Amino acid sequence: MARNKPHARKLRLARALKSNSAVPVWVIIKTNRRVTFSPARRHWRVSKLKV
Repeated sequence: MARNKPHARKLRLARALKSNSAVPVWVIIKTNRRVTFSPARRHWRVSKLKV
């Protein structure tokens, strides 16, 4: 990808990077293990972003 990115694309990539994290441990404890995984998780090789 180019070094100079449009600002809107950079914001979308940053949002995707932040949303790709795991569920925090305190959430798993608080929900008594009902919430254990994040459906928004994405692997960089498996699924591509439409940005």
